[in-house]
Amino acid sequence: MTILVTGAAGFIAFHAINSLLDHGETVVGIDNLNAYYDPSLKRARLDILEGRGGFSFEKMELADNAAVLALVERVRPDRILHLGAQAGVRYSIDQPFAYANSNLHGHLSVLEAARHLGDNLKHLVYASSSSVYGERSAVPFREDDVTMQPASLYAATKLADELMSSAYASLYGIAATGLRFFTVYGPWGRPDMAYWLFSEAMYAGRSIKVFNNGEMERDFTYIDDIIAPLMRVLDDSPARGHHEVYNIGGASPVKLMDMISALEAALGMTAEKIMLPMQAGDVTRTYADTTKLERAYGYQPGVRLDEGLARFADWYRQWRDRES
Repeated sequence: MTILVTGAAGFIAFHAINSLLDHGETVVGIDNLNAYYDPSLKRARLDILEGRGGFSFEKMELADNAAVLALVERVRPDRILHLGAQAGVRYSIDQPFAYANSNLHGHLSVLEAARHLGDNLKHLVYASSSSVYGERSAVPFREDDVTMQPASLYAATKLADELMSSAYASLYGIAATGLRFFTVYGPWGRPDMAYWLFSEAMYAGRSIKVFNNGEMERDFTYIDDIIAPLMRVLDDSPARGHHEVYNIGGASPVKLMDMISALEAALGMTAEKIMLPMQAGDVTRTYADTTKLERAYGYQPGVRLDEGLARFADWYRQWRDRES
């Protein structure tokens, strides 16, 4: 079968496409290769993918609905894995229209493409985010929690994506599944994430910025623990018109200071820490209840944070050597 993957040069999509190709699938990837973070990292991911059989790439803006529709009419994918989006909470404060363009218009463009595929499309799987839960004291976060107070514009766009997807599933008989990812990390990750920023600062001999004086918790999820269930979800064929949302996270939140200690051990360095107040748009904790995904798809995360950060550190050293 042919699978369309958006955000193909991104972190999660890179690993997902490699897994799909390992299983003999034909993949068409699209990405706009924007400069939100270093495009050379995106290009390096693409170079690996383009060296494999079964993969083709189209540089494209998701919000260009005519181009996206023309592509799907040409390749006729029977599944869409929609991972393309403008990421980042803090960037949304300074660049709000980038999120409207990519996360709202872009998502709608994908939904329209799915509508035009009709019965040919077996499943649309898209990336949502743990950020939709906002700031809350009740943990763990469950899919049936009320999510009406997002703490950032990024979170609001992801919540809107879920609502649009539910409407399109009902109106046009699209089988759609949203996955609320919780702090995904690992090799080939995103340079705007804390573990990467901290690693970069330590190697450069700079101090690291620790927000909310370190009083934060995150439900870190290693990339391999994302990809395995993601493949099972994508391979499923839900009933037409069915829309579902699942948490996908480590289900074991870690204190920020403990993450920093684990990263220091993995890198063999000690960070000088500057303690700062909470940043606008951020939340104190994330904590996924993954019971629903466990029951539906047998989800069981297996990589501990210290092990995952050690794997990232090994990769990061090689990446630094390559870039130097």
